[in-house]
Amino acid sequence: MSGSPSGAETVIESIDDLVDHIRTGEKSRELWKVGTEHEKIGLYRKDLSRVSYEGDDGIRGLLEEISESDGWSRTYESDEILVALEKDGASITLEPGGQLELSGAPLRTIHETCSEFHRHLEVIRSPSEARDIVWLSLGIDPCHSVREVPKVPKQRYGVMRDYLPAKGTLPLEMMHLTSTVQANFDFSDENDMAKKMRTATAVSPIVSAIFANSSIAGGQDSGFISKRVDIWQNTDRDRCGLLPFVFEDDFGYRDYVEWALDVPMFFRFSGGSYRRMNGASFRSLLDGLPNESPATLMDFELHLTTLFPEVRLKRFIEVRGADAVPPGLLCALPALWKGILYDRDSLDAAWDLVSSWSFAERLVALDQVARLGLEAAVEGRPVLELAKDLVEISAAGLGNLGVEQCINPDETSYLEPIRRVLEMGKSPGQIVMEKWINSWSGSFERLVDFSKF
Repeated sequence: MSGSPSGAETVIESIDDLVDHIRTGEKSRELWKVGTEHEKIGLYRKDLSRVSYEGDDGIRGLLEEISESDGWSRTYESDEILVALEKDGASITLEPGGQLELSGAPLRTIHETCSEFHRHLEVIRSPSEARDIVWLSLGIDPCHSVREVPKVPKQRYGVMRDYLPAKGTLPLEMMHLTSTVQANFDFSDENDMAKKMRTATAVSPIVSAIFANSSIAGGQDSGFISKRVDIWQNTDRDRCGLLPFVFEDDFGYRDYVEWALDVPMFFRFSGGSYRRMNGASFRSLLDGLPNESPATLMDFELHLTTLFPEVRLKRFIEVRGADAVPPGLLCALPALWKGILYDRDSLDAAWDLVSSWSFAERLVALDQVARLGLEAAVEGRPVLELAKDLVEISAAGLGNLGVEQCINPDETSYLEPIRRVLEMGKSPGQIVMEKWINSWSGSFERLVDFSKF
């Protein structure tokens, strides 16, 4: 999720303006970078309750200390609610239940991305320890229900809390209990965007299986290896899931824009506040709603941040299908995707791996990996085998990119944590579940000690 919107107050004259807005994201190959975003759930170690927002021992106090000690600038909402920090192209933001997110700067190499992540852990370590806060590398809060989670007082989240329960069965769980890692990638032109969106969407279930890490929820076996994936599929069908039209041969910018126009809006932002739109579509705003000012590009940018498909298009491509995982695997996620998406041969090979699936089979694959992780199968082929093939495709791509871009050492070593997962044949969440049932005997303390950053 995104923080406060940005963008010019340019009035939209036609749908062509929106298509052209997406097109402005095009970058020549030598300028491509990777941005990584990762969330983590905080608990007070003494009683394993969720970290509150208010107070010196809460998230606000933690952000204030980070700002003072490490030179991050502060972003406030309503002039009093501290909601984000910014520094050097990166930001630290808050999810609805107080999950802390680092939205990393766009960086050229995975070496830089991984260093950024470890630097972030160092920055938050001391102020977290002073408050007895521990951060979890899990895709879901293992201990609490939604009603036990303190709510972050950001205006946009209040609107979402009111709107989403009518659209799905688990949206509040999505907002307050889940945690993810995602990566952002550039494209050179419309054809390149289409190929990347199509391939990323197609292999996303396989990546979700590799990183499935949310098996314990509400203090018990959730029945899923990735409960987070299941929750997202039951949040809001208007704006979540796999997008079928990306598989059309003529898919382009306009198709995504046309879809976005018909997704109901949460809000508009003006005068420093979020105003509810009560489910009106962006298309209706563009056509002219009574008592509403003309739609602007800032409105559209904000609207795009409220669309949550497994692979999202803005002026870059976001891959969103992975649970939060421990540090080694976290650095592997952007490396895996970079090897697939930034090398031409690997992009084609990854598509060939799953090109024969029907869209119905893709939906089944997503459901099965949520339930079974790497033990799932699609059309009789084990997902574990597909994952091994996908990792080798990425490794070849990273090797090619290392030579092409003179990256020394090359970035293939970041895939080793994934290879170790695949050698065991079990997603991280399955290992957690087995330990929870057997050696941990349902101990939250053991689970937290195993899963903390």
